[in-house]
Amino acid sequence: MIRIRALAVASEISPLIKTGGLADVAGALPAALLAEGVDTVTLVPGYPKVLAALREARSIHDFSEYFGGPARLLAAKSVGLDLFVLDAPHLYLREGGPYGSHDGVDYPDNAFRFAALARLASSIAQGMLQDYLPDVLHVHDWPAALAPAYLHYAEPGARRPPTVLTIHNIAFQGKFPKSVLGALGLPPESFAIDGVEFYGGVGFLKAGLQFADRITTVSPSYSAEILTPEFGMGLEGLLRARASDVIGILNGVDEEVWNPSRDSLIPVNYNQAWLPLRPRNKAALQQLFGLPLDSQALLIGVVSRLSWQKGLDLLLEALPEIKLFGVQLALLGAGDKALERGFLDAARVLPGQVGVKIGYDENAAHLVQAGADVFLVPSRFEPCGLTQLYALRYGAVPVVARVGGLQDTIIDANEMALKAGVATGFQFSPVTKDALIAALRRARCVFSDKPRWRHLQSNGMKTDVSWRNPARRYAQIFRQLIQARGET
Repeated sequence: MIRIRALAVASEISPLIKTGGLADVAGALPAALLAEGVDTVTLVPGYPKVLAALREARSIHDFSEYFGGPARLLAAKSVGLDLFVLDAPHLYLREGGPYGSHDGVDYPDNAFRFAALARLASSIAQGMLQDYLPDVLHVHDWPAALAPAYLHYAEPGARRPPTVLTIHNIAFQGKFPKSVLGALGLPPESFAIDGVEFYGGVGFLKAGLQFADRITTVSPSYSAEILTPEFGMGLEGLLRARASDVIGILNGVDEEVWNPSRDSLIPVNYNQAWLPLRPRNKAALQQLFGLPLDSQALLIGVVSRLSWQKGLDLLLEALPEIKLFGVQLALLGAGDKALERGFLDAARVLPGQVGVKIGYDENAAHLVQAGADVFLVPSRFEPCGLTQLYALRYGAVPVVARVGGLQDTIIDANEMALKAGVATGFQFSPVTKDALIAALRRARCVFSDKPRWRHLQSNGMKTDVSWRNPARRYAQIFRQLIQARGET
């Protein structure tokens, strides 16, 4: 097997810097690809947290001026990852998050911060470095999506390795005014409908969709959904035109980080054979969220961004009815201020049934998975979702909306699936309050049948949610593209 050198480009990478699932994928996929003959180096911005975590870092290229200031390219290792890091203090040395300040306001120069990353990726792909030449360029979401455009508009005769763009969430597109075009280093002719132009501005994700050789999404259902006006967010026309190049590949999870038998963040470790130990974690979860210690109550866990997309407003609306059939709720999350206030008010009104922690805490997130009976994901759209995969690993039975990757990963506990012994959770559709309540009522009914419930938990824990199959699919795409170019 001829080994492939892949240059991945991502604006965040777990465990160094994370705001969502993109970081989890960027952090876990390289290790899984090794077994498929793919050696990955990931190019990331030099945020303070990233620079602080580097070891064996060395400067391999210096820029006296790069998008407004001096910069350098570092080659480094950290937590098993091979990295290129763009150390540009004028772009990334900030106290907020990757995309904006702590109060949630986007940085005004984001167009340049991430164009710098994408342009550097294209330069490396063309041969900027003497001792590193990638065979394929794999870019993640809008912050890296301009790289295929930079390759397309490179000088005639420039090297152009094949490119793959992965969409993690098409709702985030990187749209900027036309006035940035020249400063981005793109030629005037690029501002066209078959270039980077998008509704009168410059569209980073649109540019990637236009010029990448293959487009992947993080689940098969999402790859079909984004071809429709309901889910395509204005890009469905371009995606339909390129439908033969759009491929859905389910995400996996890091089985070492999310492993109830060895998880150091939960009080009691267990596995499928030792499920009787799991209720101890339920008691710890109830205690953490200020809920009565009741082993018979159906404990619903939620770990989520509080937003309209995630459908948490439906859960809030459903609470007055859900409380009537004897459940408890442990919710961990942050986001929309109105939803935060709504759930905090619900916790005050229903102190024995609703416990809420605003913010994110990794220890609490693991305990929710290890202690909840049900893990709820009522998203209106969900490209893949990772929390329901964690829930399967931990024996928390998922209740999910029938959208995107949620419907691809959970087998609904309808009567036939229960009889066949293959169900792993509950799906509901449409994504409404009434359908959500009906799904939780179904879960409550099965929960009262302990042997059936235990079988649901066991099925989930046996489900393969690793990166093995996804990594194989990515490697196949890389090899096909490289072979089509005649480069191996």
